[in-house]
Amino acid sequence: MIRLLIADDHPVVRAGLRAVLESEPDFAIVAEAATAERAVELAAEPGVDVVLMDLQFGPGSAMNGAQATAAITAREGAPRVLVVTTYDSDADTLPALEAGATGYLLKDAPPEELAQAVRAAAAGRSALAPSVADRLLERMRTPAAALSARETEVLGLVADGLTNQQVSQRLHLSQATVKSHLVHIYTKLGVDSRTAAVREARGRGLIR
Repeated sequence: MIRLLIADDHPVVRAGLRAVLESEPDFAIVAEAATAERAVELAAEPGVDVVLMDLQFGPGSAMNGAQATAAITAREGAPRVLVVTTYDSDADTLPALEAGATGYLLKDAPPEELAQAVRAAAAGRSALAPSVADRLLERMRTPAAALSARETEVLGLVADGLTNQQVSQRLHLSQATVKSHLVHIYTKLGVDSRTAAVREARGRGLIR
């Protein structure tokens, strides 16, 4: 029996996941969490094999899903974390996978795909949404053209309308470092302006 913890701030989503997963004979829902912090607490208790983790939680949670994933997987003997979210940009997938998520699935995945991903995660195998897997493979094929996690973070803030100074303050970087990141971003994306970089990155699914 694979024991599951569902972490999502939307009750309707939790209920939907519970309904789908409880139809599988080898799954048992042992806990639910409406905040990332609560998910970390429950995952530390014995009896959880896989955590189904959303990435974005409401104002009641100070942590996001990637931060919660890092906190959960840092413990010895921790349960596996399978991210189940609506976001598939590099800005979302890279931090989650770097935090230790075993799998990454989108909420519109068919029920059978979700069940397969849970079983794979429980066995320690990776399970990735096709769009995520395709982009990760592309990053491996053309590493020189792929944005780093930090570059993706910088460009995401630029897309939100932050100035270089605001980005430097948010990420605790010097303005010179932010400018250097932007130069590298422009080169990799083949553009020459902030607006063009944001448009190109969104078109490629690198940022939201």
